[in-house]
Amino acid sequence: MSRVFASAVGRVRPFVAATLSGVLLALSFPLVGHPAFAWVALCPLLVILHSTRSLSSAFGLGLATGVVQFAGTLPWLAQVMVEFGGFPRLVGVLLNGLLVVYLALFPAAFALIFTLLRQRFGSLALLSAGPVWLTTEFGRLWFLGGFPWELLGYSQAGVLPVAQLASLCGVHGVTLLVVFINSAVAFALVGQGVQRIRVMAIAIGLLGTVLLFGFSRLSDNRLLREGKPLRVGLIQGNVAQEEKWSSLHRQEILTRYLNLSRQSAADGAQLVVWPESATPFSFETHPTGEAVRELARDTGVHLLFGSTRTQSHPVPQLFNAAFMLDPDGAISGVYHKMHLVPFGEYVPLRAFLPFATPLVETVTDFSPGRSPQPLPIGAHLTGVAICYEIIYPALVREFVLRGSELLTTITNDAWYGRSAAPHQHFQQATMRAIEQGRYLVRAANTGISGVVDPYGRVLVRGELFETEAITHDVRLLTGLTLYGHIGDLLAYLCLVFTLAWVLAAWRIRS
Repeated sequence: MSRVFASAVGRVRPFVAATLSGVLLALSFPLVGHPAFAWVALCPLLVILHSTRSLSSAFGLGLATGVVQFAGTLPWLAQVMVEFGGFPRLVGVLLNGLLVVYLALFPAAFALIFTLLRQRFGSLALLSAGPVWLTTEFGRLWFLGGFPWELLGYSQAGVLPVAQLASLCGVHGVTLLVVFINSAVAFALVGQGVQRIRVMAIAIGLLGTVLLFGFSRLSDNRLLREGKPLRVGLIQGNVAQEEKWSSLHRQEILTRYLNLSRQSAADGAQLVVWPESATPFSFETHPTGEAVRELARDTGVHLLFGSTRTQSHPVPQLFNAAFMLDPDGAISGVYHKMHLVPFGEYVPLRAFLPFATPLVETVTDFSPGRSPQPLPIGAHLTGVAICYEIIYPALVREFVLRGSELLTTITNDAWYGRSAAPHQHFQQATMRAIEQGRYLVRAANTGISGVVDPYGRVLVRGELFETEAITHDVRLLTGLTLYGHIGDLLAYLCLVFTLAWVLAAWRIRS
């Protein structure tokens, strides 16, 4: 009996360790977590994988970690799909579960690859954990349209001395650092002899170097003295999602935005920013759109706002768009959202899933935009990321390469209520400011609106579900960070490294 019990414990213990890693990963992010957890979150999984012999078992352990991690960070998605997507509750929960399992495949792939390398190269394979994790995490940007929500590096967005690393190699560089520290601690637990001391010394030295660079960059503050100043007004209309498209509330909503904008203009705003889909009508085609033009003319501000846009040629299309009006009320630029939200703005593979059509009747199929063209503020340019586009580093970098001197993001997070989602979304947006060395302004319907400086400092922020007009000064900047020059080169190098190691390990195995 004791042997059976011991055997059962032996089988359960690895999954306990894997689950613990998933819990710690989830606790590394808002709303209830702390960034300190990220530095040890992978240690239980790495330690248990060190003694795992079967590749299939390793895959299962990584899957367990991923399921717990994403179930802990994305619990709000099911409610969104039920309340606003028109899905039956059971279907919403099922779809959320399928997304969690899909995302868990990436930690599972990490565990599989890492175990293969450990079997061939021993304990030193722990040092490959960083590139392998980054490679699998990087894959989340590309498969099935991409869903790079809460990459591990984002956990340090508020730890500013560490986060400055993103100005050199993006959020992926921060991820690599965090995983390397995890692997060094794991190596200290399972390694042997003097090698453990050497690895920990390297880890401490690397972390110290990053902190030295971070504190130096933060104390320099050079970017706060450069560029042309601009006063920006952010309008947080606080419109309930169920009221946004109701004709009964149309005039009330518009009046709210107009009054708050005049208040912001009176406070000196030169650029006024409304959230995503702020106008409760299609701006270009609805007669009420003239009141928006009059606002720009009366106040003399540049006005940026979200609205829907239709085109009939060459085929009928509906876009989630951002409009920029000049102080004379004329449209000076339009940007069409490129990264659409699955099951929110389109249904993936709709043509191949006819059985699902009755379940998603309320989902409008928007068309994706094709070009990340910045919008003009007079003689200057701003890149506009709509909603969750802000979590795509390469897209925001492209805005900057095309001349953007200011980063703007407009969103409607009313869908998510008081869940962790608005806090996670805002946290990820701040990393874009550090990566690109630009001020970032964010207008969100129900919050969190705010202004972030080029070093990731939150200068001002609104409160959730408050009606506010936030006015603050920013600067229009033109230089490029190292990340602005090289982009995701580090991630691609890790991909090459991982493929080379896997190929070498497979040849040895053969």
